[in-house]
Amino acid sequence: MRAALPWLLALLAGLAQAASLALPGSGQPLWWLQILSLAVFARVLLGAGCVRRAGLLGWLFATAWLAGTFWWLFISMHTYGGLAAPLAVLAVLGLAAFLGSYYALACACFRALRLAGKAQTAMVFAALWLLAELARGVLWTGFPWGAGGYAHVDGPLAVLARAVGVYGVGCVAAALAMALAALRPADVRRPRAWAVVAVLALAWAGLAAQRHGALEGGETQPLSLALLQGNIPQDEKFQPGSGVPLALHWYAEQLRTADAALVVAPETAIPLLPQQLDPGYLPGITQRYAAGGQALLLGIPLGDMERGYTNSVLGYALGQPQPYQYDKHHLVPFGEFIPPFFRWFTRMMNIPLGDFHRGALRQPPLAWQGQRIAPNICYEDLFGEEIGAGFADAAGAPTLLVNLSNIGWFGDSVAVDQHLAISRMRALEFERPMVRATNTGATAVIDHRGQVTHRLAAHTRGVLHAEVQGRGGPVTPYAWWVARWGLAPLWALGLAVPAGAWLRRRRV
Repeated sequence: MRAALPWLLALLAGLAQAASLALPGSGQPLWWLQILSLAVFARVLLGAGCVRRAGLLGWLFATAWLAGTFWWLFISMHTYGGLAAPLAVLAVLGLAAFLGSYYALACACFRALRLAGKAQTAMVFAALWLLAELARGVLWTGFPWGAGGYAHVDGPLAVLARAVGVYGVGCVAAALAMALAALRPADVRRPRAWAVVAVLALAWAGLAAQRHGALEGGETQPLSLALLQGNIPQDEKFQPGSGVPLALHWYAEQLRTADAALVVAPETAIPLLPQQLDPGYLPGITQRYAAGGQALLLGIPLGDMERGYTNSVLGYALGQPQPYQYDKHHLVPFGEFIPPFFRWFTRMMNIPLGDFHRGALRQPPLAWQGQRIAPNICYEDLFGEEIGAGFADAAGAPTLLVNLSNIGWFGDSVAVDQHLAISRMRALEFERPMVRATNTGATAVIDHRGQVTHRLAAHTRGVLHAEVQGRGGPVTPYAWWVARWGLAPLWALGLAVPAGAWLRRRRV
């Protein structure tokens, strides 16, 4: 039993890490649980006797964490895709195990360095953990859903988001977790330890004060909103005899009667191509919003067999010579494009999949009533470095971010709350409001402080009427550097710290 204890602790700590991102039941992120669960694992890692054991413990922790985070992929594959339940379970576990290999490699490298000194141990562990998080977020088109930093949209580390982004926040959390794991009772009595705590507290107070000052001012004129949530059943959404006519009728009715300055309908709210609609359907919408004092962002697929297809947003507003168009840039593997050698897998599921074209990385925002409104579709808000590309020119940077989503594929699961936390982190990083219009939730308004000010109940059909205040002025430090260099500074930091520790050990 004693030999199995480290493995059991790694497994349970991984599941607790998943729960920290959005606690089942409440959906709330718990920053303290994220650090505590990672500290438990770090303590187990410190006791690993060899490189191989350290790598396997890291793989077990990460696999449990990731499978516990995105277990809801099972719903899309089995409930809506018709994939046999055992195969859907294996697919989720296989993805978690594959992505967990990055953390296994990080833990193996950590053990191989045989570090001495608590400060160096914490810094190297954090740097290697950062590299694993970056690799998961970038390689193979990236799937950083559930990164540890998302647990910190509330709590003391939230002040760091404007400077270092979600990966930087996760790196600091990893350093704190390892510092806690390495702590011994005797350390509590040492003045040096308390001096370190005092320095960290002063640094945090300074960052908090700086953030508070930066958040003051820069607001634009308030903008009234109508955010539409159709709650079209996912198993009927693309069915011509049920979900399609329901969506067309309900959204058309809401678009005719909405009186807000900005109306937003979610991703593929109109589930047909324009040429498949009744001849007067889209022109009627165009005429209403092109001639009035309102603007509309509408999720709809575009294209044809010759030019290819895009998952897009059309925008209509007074004075626009032609509709505004945003085409989704970061496509979902298996959902919007089929990776090479995997067509056999998609044929096993009854899901309307396709190979879409990518939009450009930098696309202009919609200018309306003094706002620069930048849309993003579905899980594109997971990639802050890509949203940050629009902040290269501070004078033309977005004043308002808008996410249009449909995560009805994942049922009534914690995915809704996890996605809300992701949008909150983007608001913290860029200090811009984020507005969300979704099919099933979370339809919400998030202010530039990352706080949810308005939210419509998930899995209900309705319209969220609210007001948002866009924000201009200087961009955040994170927006400034990520627009110019992407994630390169974090990669450099993650590589430099363990490389320095390795060189130092060789010289000794």
